Amino acid sequence: MRTNLTTLAAVRNLGILAHVDAGKTTVTERILYATGTTHKRGEVHDGTTVTDFDPQERDRGITIFAAAVSCAWDGHRVNLIDTPGHVDFADEVERSLRVLDGAVAVFDAVAGVEPQSESVWRQADRHGVPRIAFVNKMDRAGADLDRAVDSIRRRLHPAPLVVQLPIGAEDAFTGVVDLVRMRALVWADGAGTAVAGPVPESLRQEALRRRRALEETVAELHPAALEEFCDRETLDAGTLAAALRDLTRTGDGVVVLCGSAYRNRGVEPLLDAVVAYLPSPLDVPAVRGVHEGTEQRRAADPEAPFAGLVFKVNASATGRLAHVRVYAGTIEKGDTVRDPGTGRTERVARILRVMADRHAQLDRAVAGDIVALAGVKSARAGSTLCDPGAPLLLEPPVAAEPVVSVAVEARRATDTGRLAAALARLAEEDPSLVVRTDAETGQTVLSGMGELHLEVAVEKIRRDGGPEVGVGRPRVAHRETVLEGVTGFGYRHVKQDGGAGQFAHVVLDVEPLGPEAGVTGFAFRSAVVGGRVPQEYVRAVEAGCRDALAEGPLDGHPVTGLRVTLTDGSTHVKDSSDTAFRTAGRLGLREALRACTLALLEPVAEVTVTVPEDAVGSVLGDLAARRGRVGGSQTHGGAAVVTAAVPLAELFGYATRLRSRTQGRGTFTTRPAGYAPAPRPVPAR
Repeated sequence: MRTNLTTLAAVRNLGILAHVDAGKTTVTERILYATGTTHKRGEVHDGTTVTDFDPQERDRGITIFAAAVSCAWDGHRVNLIDTPGHVDFADEVERSLRVLDGAVAVFDAVAGVEPQSESVWRQADRHGVPRIAFVNKMDRAGADLDRAVDSIRRRLHPAPLVVQLPIGAEDAFTGVVDLVRMRALVWADGAGTAVAGPVPESLRQEALRRRRALEETVAELHPAALEEFCDRETLDAGTLAAALRDLTRTGDGVVVLCGSAYRNRGVEPLLDAVVAYLPSPLDVPAVRGVHEGTEQRRAADPEAPFAGLVFKVNASATGRLAHVRVYAGTIEKGDTVRDPGTGRTERVARILRVMADRHAQLDRAVAGDIVALAGVKSARAGSTLCDPGAPLLLEPPVAAEPVVSVAVEARRATDTGRLAAALARLAEEDPSLVVRTDAETGQTVLSGMGELHLEVAVEKIRRDGGPEVGVGRPRVAHRETVLEGVTGFGYRHVKQDGGAGQFAHVVLDVEPLGPEAGVTGFAFRSAVVGGRVPQEYVRAVEAGCRDALAEGPLDGHPVTGLRVTLTDGSTHVKDSSDTAFRTAGRLGLREALRACTLALLEPVAEVTVTVPEDAVGSVLGDLAARRGRVGGSQTHGGAAVVTAAVPLAELFGYATRLRSRTQGRGTFTTRPAGYAPAPRPVPAR
């Protein structure tokens, strides 16, 4: 047990988070190179990186899919997930953060905190994931560590704990001063390892000043450090490092390092900081789950009953892998696991150590590991896998609500089945993709987090050998309603074709529903007196009227927002029946609607937009241009929340427009809000 726990203390599960183009993938590549996992530096622009292995990632030069890799550093096992930086793939980040113990947030030394940097930082806040910051691209023209740190302080609101001082600037950036150990680390051109030495005299006073500022900041935040600082007026390296570790793990501070991943400068100190400051699986709280309505906790102990969470699934024609974070216990090849969400048990065929698109087989995995399992065919992203004898259901990651939709169809009718299978596989791999068939339009609708997200999904179908797919704008399901009705509209249904005939006579009043009922709905009542239409036939007339609502006279859309009153009618002794009166109700109301003045209704969504205060004017103007009616606006912590009712047809492309107007910092959610009249009433035919 002691050996197992000692090994567990040497594990670090971390993610690389940042805005697109801040250098996440390059940082990951240099980590793999520095640890000896790879022997050649992969480059994003050359398409030779390990983690961006998908053809679309290499073609586009961005990370699309979260990729896991594993390496060793200073006696520690580092399981690392390189996450996407584009806002359209934020759900990949969300699912990764759910299973990580720590993270490295990468910032551009010129741009500082960028919009998506802010978004992923907030995601990490929600999951309580400790972070350290790495200010990258210190070799770029205009790079400024102090300005980047100031943006971290202003935009993200942590206490930045800067532990390095750059040596040189821009093209002359050659190394850093380690303010904790008060030494210089210099990288020669082409060298992969830093040379440690004394602090250059030209930087000594500045280094001492910054070390003093670091000590004062740490002492303000850490009681033990404050006690030593008051006694000695300084902090030794051991106390400072211990305090930095505590502040990182509690989230009260964020250690800030700097470097240039492209030039391979600053990567080794970053790895040292990961090992020194970020938590191991033993340092995080025991995972919480539910069994039979009772909450239970399961510690990261290899001897405990097995419990793991599936956070990613790769489904392909050649096999299926479930990526699992093992929270407790041990799992071996051939073991049987249970999915408490579905009640199914399955056998683990293989356990794999993941290296992006390559895998190494393992005999077992223990608490703290991140591995892939083959053979668990029913598990989905968010599924729990556990020991069948000790069930425990873990909380799954929350899938984001899709905000953009497109209509998809196979270009050839014979490929419809293949397209359905390809879409099902996409939705299985990525829970933020939703596939549905619109019951009214008959279209297959694919919804996702953004237009790039959907473009990548459709391209993936093609590249994986799927059918040719046509993509179009989803049709909006309109309605028709009555503006001005008719009274006393009579309809006589007579049919004689041998045998028993059909006879039904009805008189109908048609009118709009009152304002109190809204623009949608249907009401029917009978005002017949004297039993001229028996009650059983009244019910048939109502059923016939409801049949008629399925297709209106304007454009064939369903009809809503009207009241029909049966005022009179007559029957035949032999030929009247339920069928005859139902037919009379259907055909009679259709004819009555042609005599009414009708209007088209369009679906409306209630949109809640969250944007920075300085972008409110632009967003309000855009909503007005989309025929939106603003219902209110509130301000919370520098962000404005605007609610508006917007026609659904005007929301196509809104996600991209909002992001461009707010530099990617704006978000929105929608929910159906009924129907509203289209801009101009359509006269009756």
